[in-house]
Amino acid sequence: MAGMARYRRFAVATSLSTAGDGVFAAAVPLLAATLTRDPRLVSAVAAAAYVPWLLFSLPAGALVDRHDRAAMMWRGVAVQAVLAAVVAVLAATDRLSVAGLTALAFGLGAGQVLTGTAAQALLPSLVAPDRLPSANGYQQTIAVVGQQFLGPPLGSLLFAVAAGLPFGVDAVVLTVAAALLATLRADRGRPARVTSSLRTEIAAGLRWLAAHRLLRTLTLLAAVNTFCFQLGNATLVLLATSELGVTARGFGLLLATAAVGSLAGGVAGPWLLRRCGDRAVLLAALTVNAAAALAIGLAGSAVALGALLAVIGLGVTLWNLVSIGLRQRLVPAELLGRAMSVHRLVGWGLIPAGALLSGVVAHEFGLRAPYPLAGGIRLAALLVALPMIINLSGWHDDPEG
Repeated sequence: MAGMARYRRFAVATSLSTAGDGVFAAAVPLLAATLTRDPRLVSAVAAAAYVPWLLFSLPAGALVDRHDRAAMMWRGVAVQAVLAAVVAVLAATDRLSVAGLTALAFGLGAGQVLTGTAAQALLPSLVAPDRLPSANGYQQTIAVVGQQFLGPPLGSLLFAVAAGLPFGVDAVVLTVAAALLATLRADRGRPARVTSSLRTEIAAGLRWLAAHRLLRTLTLLAAVNTFCFQLGNATLVLLATSELGVTARGFGLLLATAAVGSLAGGVAGPWLLRRCGDRAVLLAALTVNAAAALAIGLAGSAVALGALLAVIGLGVTLWNLVSIGLRQRLVPAELLGRAMSVHRLVGWGLIPAGALLSGVVAHEFGLRAPYPLAGGIRLAALLVALPMIINLSGWHDDPEG
């Protein structure tokens, strides 16, 4: 019962923090679009939020493996709360520039590096192994509800009232989440004390993941997929508001409709994994994502755009369930934080490049161009990786056994 109580507090805290992420997802690009209409500058703000994954993933993973993972989470969330309050004050007083917003987006991303790595490494210690797929599915579901269903409409609605309001509300929500996570310190997810250097521990995590063929392949494929996701997504706010006539409030609703597919993936994903196995679900996820991205270039209305974004949300959630579950199952517990961080470093390291390329492509070839380009790259990567996906061992593909 004590373990379930810890998990419940963890679930509530992550629900609040993901809702905060959803508020940011709508309010930050809307704020950027009020400061500039240049897609290159808007994409720079989007890129800044992901640069910390490239810079800090490896040390964050090593720190998570040598310190209390719950404590690392609440500290990261607390940093995000402080930065949200700073954005709220600067936006409310009209003292925020594109450069300032870019710097604050970088700081918020740095907090997410710590909290995201710690959360995935902590979860296996809070639930029994046989309940881990369901717990991952639930975490994906609450992430979708917070980040896409509740957060974006709330963020856009509050932004329509006052530019600084969504960030002030978010600061309060994140503070509550940090307080809940602080109660999880010193639980059984606390790693053992180590005496080796941080560099030695990082190197051990790199070597382990590099030697595991299945996880290494998925990490490289993740790098292409996240690059393509941000290649399309970084200038989505301009496509929606400039070409399709979506209002500030409507942009939040557009992101919420995109969450329908993500929610379906979070709810049905564990059942699909049991029925079809990891490999089949992952291949389906990669296929639908490539096809939907190609089709967005032809979307003639906000409704069509929202439907295609929902398909992408379904694919992303199914991919996450397979990828996260495999790492949690195959990586030794003492290396889990570092393995997660290496995956994030490689898998998310190209996101800033995707965001910057989105701005250049949109500026040169039109606001619709980034999505078809992303879809073509996704499809090519899938075709290259297909033989390896089919032939590699280590999948959980025997639901009946």
